[in-house]
Amino acid sequence: MFKELNPDEITTEWNDSYLFSSRNAALEKFGALKKSLEEIDETYRPEFEKLSGTVLLGYLEAEKEFSRSIDILYTYAYTQLSKNVNEQFFMSLLSDTQDLLTEYKKVSAFSTVKLTSLNKEDWDRLFSEEPKLESYRAYLEATYMRFVEHRPGDEAQAVYLADLENQRMKLETEALSRITTTVTMAGSITLDNGEEFSVNSQSYNTLLSIDQSRENRKRCYDKRFYHLIDESDSMASLYAEKARFDDLVAAQLNYPDFYEASLYSLYLTKNQVDDMNTVFKERKAVFEAYNEFRRKKLGLETLKPYDLMLQLTDQPAKNYTYLDAVHEIQKSYAGMDPRFNEIFLKTVTGNFIDAYPSPENGKQPGGYCYGLYALKAPALIFMNYNGIISDQKTLTHELGHGINFYLMGNSVDYLYCTGQIYEMEVPSTFNEELFVDYVVENSDKETAVAVLAQHIGEYQNYFTRQPMITEFEYKAHQLCAEKSNENGTVSGAELNALWTALSKEYRSDSVEYYAEDSAEWTYINHIYLTNNYYTFNYAISKAITLALFKQYREEPESFNKNYIAYLSAGAIMPPEEKLKQYFGIEINRQLFEDAMDVVELRIQELNELGNR
Repeated sequence: MFKELNPDEITTEWNDSYLFSSRNAALEKFGALKKSLEEIDETYRPEFEKLSGTVLLGYLEAEKEFSRSIDILYTYAYTQLSKNVNEQFFMSLLSDTQDLLTEYKKVSAFSTVKLTSLNKEDWDRLFSEEPKLESYRAYLEATYMRFVEHRPGDEAQAVYLADLENQRMKLETEALSRITTTVTMAGSITLDNGEEFSVNSQSYNTLLSIDQSRENRKRCYDKRFYHLIDESDSMASLYAEKARFDDLVAAQLNYPDFYEASLYSLYLTKNQVDDMNTVFKERKAVFEAYNEFRRKKLGLETLKPYDLMLQLTDQPAKNYTYLDAVHEIQKSYAGMDPRFNEIFLKTVTGNFIDAYPSPENGKQPGGYCYGLYALKAPALIFMNYNGIISDQKTLTHELGHGINFYLMGNSVDYLYCTGQIYEMEVPSTFNEELFVDYVVENSDKETAVAVLAQHIGEYQNYFTRQPMITEFEYKAHQLCAEKSNENGTVSGAELNALWTALSKEYRSDSVEYYAEDSAEWTYINHIYLTNNYYTFNYAISKAITLALFKQYREEPESFNKNYIAYLSAGAIMPPEEKLKQYFGIEINRQLFEDAMDVVELRIQELNELGNR
């Protein structure tokens, strides 16, 4: 039975009382966690001198309990700060929690040093001494055993690394705050009708998506384009500091640079990513047919950058209500395992989604999904829903994460409730394919064209812009290091020039971009994350998704069985092994070539739809 959603039960704001009943309760938990650190140190440090399997099992259980508790505390602080980046209490709580995480890494340094130094014979002995350790073998392999060449040599070095990590976290928090309060606040413009329009992170995307006045779109685009340039020196200074800390961490752990460190952690090789970038650069012309469709549909001689987001419908300002969006998303799950619908209903009716924007009150731009594995509860979804087509896609994207997180949290041990970034992005992008197929098959021609065109624009984003951002990060880090060696600091102008040069390698030749160097990099949250080189994972995940969607269309029943198992498995096996076991997929050049073939088919579908 496919239980229908009751509109009266839909919720649009978070109620996080299941995290903590009050701010004081959160502070009490913070104090208790500080005390538990001392207990872990006093109990296990001496016992690790002569480590046994029984001692290791006890330590893992204590570590898991601490991790679960601080996960809940961090989630509470981070999500509430997202609601208002100016909220001092949560700003302090997040900072203090980051410091506590750093303190934990320092206290547990004795275990990190010990466990990353053990040889095969040592591990065999520990597993033979305590059979219950077997359930943690994959975790121990992924966390300690495979990092034997990339580990702190002693406890002092581990403590130093923890301090570096803390500084990286603080820079990330500062960057996200600046982006929200300054970088994306470009000022005001006057629209054709005389109205004063404030350009911020949300209003910018909305106007460029729905305003049929090309002059309004140009004014809005220009206002932000030149404002970002004005902000580039300030953000370059922050980015240079982050790059310095990144490089220090990489050197301490015996990596050539942080890019290599990131790839190793992701179980990927540089050759795999180079193959991907090569395919997408070589085949970027595939998108020219889409851009030509857009140009003709808009009746323009030449496409400008402020023409690329406008919804291709006779009514681009049409508002798709949040209620309409959740109904359409639910219907798109009709062919999926029933658990999709069960988790969907829990999420949209249980105060797990904060839906609407409020930039004037400090709400952070963008969207994300935070798993609540520690509580086995539905995930928290952060949105800025404005009622445009892309917002519907964002909602189903984040719900894909939520379904994945809930399945993991209720299927495997807490320590296995994780995965590599490109794995975690598969269910979100798969949801997008489900949604687009449903809309195209069940809507009028105008809506189908608008949704499919927007989706192909997203392909262009996934397969050109996202890999380009990672390549920018890599070269920006190199540039920052060169300037530092010369006792200088990288400037905004230099990073703007780098961004523009790279974008020319990836972007369409049929769009007339501005001659000036762009500072678009300044507002991209991902490049300031401690989790470096994030965005190319979107391209990998999308390529995997298109391969999976092909399997779903051909054999839905067997696919659903494998897909639920895949989403539930978490990190119980390495990512490449998991992909191969459940779907027979490998991450290689052919995967990316096949993805671009699917893009071509989608563009053909759009042209056929438009010519009906």
